[in-house]
Amino acid sequence: MPEHLDQRQLLERAAKTLLDPKGQAIARAVQWWDLPSACDQTREPWPVAVLGSGAPVLLLHGFDSSHLEFRRLSPLLSGHAQLFIPDLYGFGFCPRPQGGDYSPAGVLRHLEAVLDAVLERSGAQRVGLIGASMGGSAAVELARRRPEQIDRLLLLAPAGLTGKPMPVPPLLNQLGARFLALPAIRRGLCRSAFAQPDRDVGPAELEIASIHLRCPNWAPALAAFAGSGGFGGCGLPLPQQRLQVLWGANDRILQGKAKADAAVLLGERITELSDCGHLPHIDQPDTVVRTWHG
Repeated sequence: MPEHLDQRQLLERAAKTLLDPKGQAIARAVQWWDLPSACDQTREPWPVAVLGSGAPVLLLHGFDSSHLEFRRLSPLLSGHAQLFIPDLYGFGFCPRPQGGDYSPAGVLRHLEAVLDAVLERSGAQRVGLIGASMGGSAAVELARRRPEQIDRLLLLAPAGLTGKPMPVPPLLNQLGARFLALPAIRRGLCRSAFAQPDRDVGPAELEIASIHLRCPNWAPALAAFAGSGGFGGCGLPLPQQRLQVLWGANDRILQGKAKADAAVLLGERITELSDCGHLPHIDQPDTVVRTWHG
């Protein structure tokens, strides 16, 4: 029979056994915080990776991902800042309580609680904000809600700024979650995120792209998020804080109309990176660091 582990046990094991040593390192940096005001009255703690020292920076991962997404960026950025990298509500290694609000509203309530905890623990009045893919929309929404506490934003191939929410009908959302769990589909999605998949995608990357699927209630939470419509049309109005955007020229996840519409919205804030896919923080972490400190 398969071994059953909860999200905390799974992550603790990953911190010792992941093929990518940088993945192990960021997993070991996870702290488990109590965030009772955000989490549907569950008493389970919530994972936040904490690394480095200096001015606080909050990093938000993309759809169906986890804090492990920042494994290559965090060693470079943590030498100049204190990084706080939560798993978004309903994603990564978060607990997924029955009846949770797995919609953008639920994600943002959780993030506001995380932000309050970051401000309290760091003693800072404002934090920097980096959001990747769907995390870019979450970052923009959070910056509008808490303008006095977000200093500036860096968006990495942001998804969901244009268009509109697209709810997936009941049953189809559940089938979609099962489809996304298929090994061949995970492999294809992982490869499509990299600029040079034949060179850069191997067992270590595939492992990190899929390990969180073993968390309890992964599929029901993902289906509920899809049923809510997800993030869409989050870009207007753009927040007033300083905002920069990095976008890979070889992005095969967001392209065509989605990328064109985002270019109209964001204008000169966008810097396009050659030989870079949907994950600038994976393909070109040094460039992300230079941009943040530029």
